[in-house]
Amino acid sequence: MGISTHILDTATGAPAAEVPLALTRWHDGDWMLLQSTTTDAEGRCKQLLPEAVSSHGQRVEPGIYRLRFDTAAYYEAKGLVGLYPYVDVVFEAKPGEPHYHIPLLLTANGYTTYRGS
Repeated sequence: MGISTHILDTATGAPAAEVPLALTRWHDGDWMLLQSTTTDAEGRCKQLLPEAVSSHGQRVEPGIYRLRFDTAAYYEAKGLVGLYPYVDVVFEAKPGEPHYHIPLLLTANGYTTYRGS
C-alpha cells in the first residue's frame, strides 16, 4: 500500500514517461522530501513512499502531502513549450486509508487530477 501516480499525456493519448517528480510531506511548517523519482515507460510510479516505510507494510501516515511533477523537463524532452513548468498536487491523507493513487492528465496548456483507485 502507499502512494502511487501515473501520467497520461492527453494530447497524444500516450503515457508520459520519464517525468521527474517528488513526493513531500508537510511537517513542522515545511515540506519534507520523502521520494524523488521519474515515471516509468508506462508513465507510472507504483510506490512513492520510501522503501523503509512501505517494506514494513505501514499505511500512509495521515497528513498533508504534495506531489510535484516537473512538467517543464517533460515538455523540453518532447520539443514543446508548456504553460505550467511544474504541477503541484497537494492532498490530505486521512487516518485508516491504506493507499492513495493520484493520476495526472496532462497537456501543454492544462492538466486535471483526481483520486484514482
